[in-house]
Amino acid sequence: MIAQKDSTRALRDLTHILKLAYSGEQAAAFAYRGHWRSLRREDERVAIRKIEDEEWHHRRQIAVMLAELGERPSKLREARTWVIGRSLGLLCHLSGWLIPMYGAGKLESRNVREYESAARFAWHGGRREWVDCLLTMAEVEWDHERYFRERVLSHSLGARLPLWAPPPPRERIRSSFEQDTGVVSSEAFQTV
Repeated sequence: MIAQKDSTRALRDLTHILKLAYSGEQAAAFAYRGHWRSLRREDERVAIRKIEDEEWHHRRQIAVMLAELGERPSKLREARTWVIGRSLGLLCHLSGWLIPMYGAGKLESRNVREYESAARFAWHGGRREWVDCLLTMAEVEWDHERYFRERVLSHSLGARLPLWAPPPPRERIRSSFEQDTGVVSSEAFQTV
């Protein structure tokens, strides 16, 4: 009985994270669209446009998971994140280079942990087929955080700013999951 209760709670927590992440990916993607369009350097434009594309990809993957859970995103949250993302994208044209890079890095750091938690909830909630996909999303968000951290540190002012706490090393994403669950994630799961 307790195992079923834990599984039900894990699925509830997973659903909550997925709904937040689905809308959050929209806000991030729209913000990144404005961000890369505001930049002058072509290498930065290409890198951030790729990050935008990856955020849209994550959103599509999460949509599949939510549909399989019989859930839908919150219309209110979707409207709110649409406004937030578009507003941040517009502000990138006005705020200069450093502020968007800093804000994006801090946000991506949080996203790494969010997807790691989602993978654990998926495992404990019996949706083990999603674990590899969620861990891969955490790794991609880790790559995004590293890119923005490096960009901030390359700026003369950015190197003096107090930075957000870095996520653990990238390889810890899977190894900590494997430690917590006792399974090897890369061999045990399919991707979405």
